[in-house]
Amino acid sequence: MSTQRRRQQTAVARRSVRGPEIAELRAFCAAVDLGTLGKAAVSLRISQPALSKRLRSLEAAAGAKLLDRSRRGVVPTAAGRRLYPEARRLLQQADVVEELLESAPREKAPIELAVSHTIAEFFLPPELVAYQADGRRPPVQLTIANSGSVRRMVGEGRSAIGIAAAGPQGGEDPVGELEELELLDDEVVVAVPQDHAWYRRKAIPRELFLATPMVMRDEDAHVRRCVEAELAKRGLTLAEPLIEAASTAVAKREALQRSAPVLLSALSLDEARDRLYRRPVTGLRFPRRFVVVCRSLSSLPRQDRDFVDFIRRRRQNSSRS
Repeated sequence: MSTQRRRQQTAVARRSVRGPEIAELRAFCAAVDLGTLGKAAVSLRISQPALSKRLRSLEAAAGAKLLDRSRRGVVPTAAGRRLYPEARRLLQQADVVEELLESAPREKAPIELAVSHTIAEFFLPPELVAYQADGRRPPVQLTIANSGSVRRMVGEGRSAIGIAAAGPQGGEDPVGELEELELLDDEVVVAVPQDHAWYRRKAIPRELFLATPMVMRDEDAHVRRCVEAELAKRGLTLAEPLIEAASTAVAKREALQRSAPVLLSALSLDEARDRLYRRPVTGLRFPRRFVVVCRSLSSLPRQDRDFVDFIRRRRQNSSRS
């Protein structure tokens, strides 16, 4: 045997055999079952040329003709008859795998939620626990910022839903109108430590309140803007802050350490835990509301609307009880 002949035989022996594709086997079995290429193409919802291409590819992979074609239709060849039962078994297994994949739980897209610091710390935790209790609801991707930033994030599409304080936001809203849904009422209150002189008072005279430096949140915090806006309506102003705190926790700590009055959200105040005690100011109140904000409630995904309905319904139920 010549060297060239041996090389050709070696190349043939080393030729890799491509495995059949599921789509090709489906085309073959459909053609055998239905007897014509036209009916097979219709059953698979593909064009007849696409079906013929799959059959040619399968025959090329098999290295043999699998169907005899005539005007009356198609019938399997001897090679086709050997292949058919094995192809059928493989397709049945493929169907089982597809059913398992379709029924497997899929990861759900998270609900993109931006909330204010007060909501994140003093309202949202039990709501999220209740929402996730059955284990089937989508995860919540949470971003925490001040109320003005929450509104901007929703308006710019960086979060789908927001929970923010309504009312003065500090300047023009650059992102346009947002839809608002009522969630809960709150109030900014004065609280004092037990060793402060105001603790012994039933109410704080207005002029004394206005003249006293207090622990306050920073200028961007809605708690502070709410008080300043309400006073501005009456032509009144606060004294300069004793200290500006970057968070509610810092404000509480500074009030205790300095034995000073502090402006806080009523939602954040637990007198027994915080050792700070609420005292009303004569003739003044600073109410505010928290609302759910979104660009368009009707355009929210179903899971986002369900989440909004869930927290609003729970809040309404707790208000009645």
